[in-house]
Amino acid sequence: KDYPHLVLGIIWQLVKIQLLNSINLKNFPELARLLEDGETLEDLMKLPPDQLLLRWFNYHLREAGHDRRVNNFGGDLKDSVNYSVLMHQISPKNCGTDHLSSNDMHTRAVAVLDNGRNIGVHAFIKPTDIVKGNQRLNLAFTASIFNACPGLDPLEEEIEIEEIEETREEKAFRLWMNSLGIDGVFLNHLYDGLMDGMALLKIMDHIEPGIVSWKNVEKKPNNKFKKVANTNYAVLVGKQMNFSLVGIGGIDIVDGNQKLVLALVWQLMRYHAVKILSDLEFGGKPVTDDVIVKWANNKVAESGREKLKMRSFKDQNCSNSHFFLNLLHAVNERIVKWEFVNPGVTDEDKMLNARYAITTARKMGCTVFLLPEDILEMNPKLVMTFIAGIMTVAVRKS
Repeated sequence: KDYPHLVLGIIWQLVKIQLLNSINLKNFPELARLLEDGETLEDLMKLPPDQLLLRWFNYHLREAGHDRRVNNFGGDLKDSVNYSVLMHQISPKNCGTDHLSSNDMHTRAVAVLDNGRNIGVHAFIKPTDIVKGNQRLNLAFTASIFNACPGLDPLEEEIEIEEIEETREEKAFRLWMNSLGIDGVFLNHLYDGLMDGMALLKIMDHIEPGIVSWKNVEKKPNNKFKKVANTNYAVLVGKQMNFSLVGIGGIDIVDGNQKLVLALVWQLMRYHAVKILSDLEFGGKPVTDDVIVKWANNKVAESGREKLKMRSFKDQNCSNSHFFLNLLHAVNERIVKWEFVNPGVTDEDKMLNARYAITTARKMGCTVFLLPEDILEMNPKLVMTFIAGIMTVAVRKS
């Protein structure tokens, strides 16, 4: 079977990550100039790159004395006026505005792309994409402009940027959410990114289309009351998805209760992985952990290389990665180079095997969110997603 929408989604995520990955305070401390009244650097650091870009765009529009502002990467850019003002403000010698005298939006868009080339932006967007308000391509083009010429004066004093620490599990959940390719969902920080309920509801609706009634959602949750309303509704939707959410209320999400938020997000991630398997292989029937473990054991047994068996996702006997490598071999007999695999007796050898197993799985097309340390510790949540990812590839291949 062909899955062009999945391929295009993955490609878009790769492009987005490549363009947006460097747009942060650590790489561009001058972004501190975008601070608004009452904000701290920590507040600014928690903004996702697309929101930073919008704020950067509007900063330059304001500095240029322009009366318009950009709230999205679609309709607000269609007539090329905001693009033109931005580019003239950051590089007046290279980016003119004479084309704004034309009423033809296509002519204006062509001139915007010409200005982009003048400042070193090699655009993959076309004039028609600007005129039609293609949000993804406009986001990518705006990021390219920023990366080529941010136009922010250096700070007079150095600022100290503190990294936001996160556990491996928090990072895995956050990366999973970002990988879904949902417009408006890109989290730099797990708890802060979820506290207004919008990202959670968008993810739920993406995983189970139609489950969210958007008339019940506060679209602009700009105060705590509206945030709690959204997160209470997210908990209600989670219960409709049969999540175990005893003791979890919307206020816990707004307040960033780590234990309870992680419990909700894990159930979302698991639901997504299992739903893909259920739709592909089991006619929509529920897929349990036992079913996934049994499938993996049967596959390894069929390959006949080694007599290995996994009792559960936390089976320490699998921490040397031999089981996972044999599973990958069972799905694709040519994918594992056995000369790279060691006995896995010491922790160092186990780590090498785990890294190789993850690399090999990605090479085979599996979506992987766990780290080698998760295999060594046999983190049952992330090991489950690892095997589910291998199983998804195997089922699609069959």
